[in-house]
Amino acid sequence: MKTASKPVALPPAALGAPEVPRSAGRRTGGPWRRRLADQSRAYAFLTGGLLCFALFSWYPAIRAVVIAFQKYTPGSGAEWAGTANFTRVFHDPEFTAAWRNTLTFTLLALLIGFAVPFVMALVLNELRHAKAFFRVVVYLPVMIPPVVSALLWKWFYDPGAGLANEALRFLHLPTSNWSSGADTALVSLVVVATWANLGGTVLIYLAALQSIPGELYEAAELDGANIWQRIRHVTIPQTRFIILMLMLLQIIATMQVFTEPFVITGGGPENATVTVLYLIYKYAFLYNDFGGACALSVMLLVLLSAFSAVYLRLTRSAGEDV
Repeated sequence: MKTASKPVALPPAALGAPEVPRSAGRRTGGPWRRRLADQSRAYAFLTGGLLCFALFSWYPAIRAVVIAFQKYTPGSGAEWAGTANFTRVFHDPEFTAAWRNTLTFTLLALLIGFAVPFVMALVLNELRHAKAFFRVVVYLPVMIPPVVSALLWKWFYDPGAGLANEALRFLHLPTSNWSSGADTALVSLVVVATWANLGGTVLIYLAALQSIPGELYEAAELDGANIWQRIRHVTIPQTRFIILMLMLLQIIATMQVFTEPFVITGGGPENATVTVLYLIYKYAFLYNDFGGACALSVMLLVLLSAFSAVYLRLTRSAGEDV
């Protein structure tokens, strides 16, 4: 007995009718809308960050540049003064002392605070036990607030009952004026700044040392190189970019030293520790001369911008080489 066969449905193209795509009738652009929504969210967060940055960083900087050319007194408006603020600040006796102390502080910080972290990183890199413990110990000063750290060192340097002189008396050695002496005050502040910022620099150097291939040291040992030759011909060449970057960053940071002279010495004795940033503070909040303070700030800005440009150029070149 024969059964009726089921009719076969032919495709529209076989009947001469155009084939309608399955996506017809659906709304297109779904992925684009989602992508636009994601980008809108990202731009919203970015806009908020840029507004905060503009309000608290760019606007004060631009405003300071404008006030540098004005005779400005809070509450009584401003008058255009041209370069009078720069001339007055330049002829101030404290101007020369502030720049001399700042440059001396920067030079001493490079000699003391640049070599010490590198040596400590070399020592930590050679340790076989308790590495994590010593890393924490080295980094502890960074976690102390700068003002608290300065107050601790102010007590440490006290010429009467300070711990430094007490230790010297215990060892039957002559005591020192430390931060109270005109000849030793600036060096004492350099020691404080070096101690406070030691940890971060040591960890950066340590990360750079651990990235050096061990095969280079093994080859140097096979050639009979001692430890000093390995440091000179392997360690320093392999970390020269990090060394240069940290040197530039340290110059930029130490040129803005303020907390240590403000808390420990107050710029004294005899203006021996007055720095540029501390002089800016004195012009603004002690002399009520905001025009002079901004003029001095512009001078410091120009100098630091030059170092920043070199830093950005070097980092960009390093990124292109990678």
